[in-house]
Amino acid sequence: MNKRISQAALIGLIACISQEGWAAKKIKGQAVERERPAEWKNLVYGGRFMDRFEPMPDLGGMTSDTWGEVVPRDINNGLEHADWSYWGGNTLKRGGQYQLMVCRWPENDPKGHFAYHESIIVRAVSDSPFGPFTAQEEIGPGHNPTWYQTRSGKYVLYHTEGAYFADQPEGPWVSSELTYDTRGRLKKISPNFLHNNTFAQREDGSFAMVNRHGYVWFSQDGISPYSLVTPAPVYPPVEGRYEDPVIWKTDVQYHLIVNDWYGRIAWYLRSPDGIRWKVEPGEAYQPGVAVHETGGKEEWFKYERIRVVQDEYGRAHAANFAVIDYDKHGDMGNDNHSSKLIVIPLTRGRRIEVLNAEKISASTPIIRLKIKAEDGFNPHNDMDMESLRFGASDEVNFGRGSKLIKTEKDGEDLILVFEGRGNGFTDENFAGKLLGKTKEGKLLFGWSRLPGIAYIQPILSARMPEFTKTQEGYNLSVEVQNFGQVVSENGRVEILVEGVRVGAAVVPPLKPFEKTIVRMNTGATQIQRGQQEVMVRTDSGNQQIETLKRTISIPSQAVSKKERK
Repeated sequence: MNKRISQAALIGLIACISQEGWAAKKIKGQAVERERPAEWKNLVYGGRFMDRFEPMPDLGGMTSDTWGEVVPRDINNGLEHADWSYWGGNTLKRGGQYQLMVCRWPENDPKGHFAYHESIIVRAVSDSPFGPFTAQEEIGPGHNPTWYQTRSGKYVLYHTEGAYFADQPEGPWVSSELTYDTRGRLKKISPNFLHNNTFAQREDGSFAMVNRHGYVWFSQDGISPYSLVTPAPVYPPVEGRYEDPVIWKTDVQYHLIVNDWYGRIAWYLRSPDGIRWKVEPGEAYQPGVAVHETGGKEEWFKYERIRVVQDEYGRAHAANFAVIDYDKHGDMGNDNHSSKLIVIPLTRGRRIEVLNAEKISASTPIIRLKIKAEDGFNPHNDMDMESLRFGASDEVNFGRGSKLIKTEKDGEDLILVFEGRGNGFTDENFAGKLLGKTKEGKLLFGWSRLPGIAYIQPILSARMPEFTKTQEGYNLSVEVQNFGQVVSENGRVEILVEGVRVGAAVVPPLKPFEKTIVRMNTGATQIQRGQQEVMVRTDSGNQQIETLKRTISIPSQAVSKKERK
């Protein structure tokens, strides 16, 4: 019998797997085959992100007369060329065209794939998100480009060594850089710590960023410094090497996919605010997702650098991948191996809205859900009503959830009335999931916000405190900043040394990105000098609680009254 898997249980399972070690078989020294959790076998169709990948459209370029071991394939899909190795890149729709920023290096370079260290960013365009893309011009040196438009209209083109700025996609692009403030949260960072960053714009025009190692940062406008907020990575706690994160935001929630580099699979997470993340079970993607409408597969050796193409509601409807047909170390210049960019369609989530005014719980008798009509989708005629389930993803991903009782017409839209029993919603849930099939047997799903949940909240975050020894004891000061999108109410910050609280104070209301210095003092007997474990807890007053912990050196020399002046 299937049992419900809570978020805590899933994280516990992941941690257990991490401690015991994944079963692994080495392949060409660069990859392993991961053993999946047994519970994933109980996922129904649509329960994992990977089920959203659809067959690649026929673009008229199917051939075996091309480079590589992956043949036949449609060379019109994405971007490829016999003279160039392409890698990475994301697509924005601008001026009626799909514009792609991607990097490349000469295929005949003696360094083979590892010529990527000298890659050049190019702009390419297509009338379709799937290609074929045509390179327009070279912008300049850079690897793993990602670009976005700020609320001011300026475009930012990030790459691993810096950034370019421009007022329009065609340029001119000016070489510059983004700046980052770790806010004293990390003792040191590795050279690749800020490689492969990914960005999502928030409602007020500010930006969230996730770096390669899984920390969340915020910038007020996408150009000013990105400030580190989360004290630890948000990725699942498994052994291995993570990279290639991609974050995007819809009108419901934030989404994050990160690549398990050695395992050749990826994880999918969701968040209401970019800070708190929920891990979803099942693979986000793995080799083998590139399938053609004719049934043929493109068996690429590696899928990396995922980026999504979004519509006006933020929904991902296509995925870009950098793919290579062979182990990177075996791809040499002037050989039969290379890399390219491919694009795979994704099933769009349906636009749904919970109509209940009160917070939904296990005792809610009825759940009313509106599903909206769109071009190409008629909710009155296109759905297999018997297949529909709604509730917490912990339930519907495993074939459970609330059942449909009846439907009601609402113009072109349709009201779905579910019984409340079995919805599975708890305080951990921030979005409801509709899951089922169309009458043609294709995947149908949608996410909705839930009543009683605050999605835009203050996010108070503190730096490590400063300790100043005085004749009477210690003066403590700590900088607190609001990285949320709304004004905070009175919050609270407290400081603990070796588990003992030594100070607490009220944090006054702060506007978005406003900061303040909170001061307090304590007696000398409460704090030992030297290396001590210090913890800072910041409470926004609305369940947004941050805990920051580090070992720091507490001074022993008192400061004179003259020095303090």
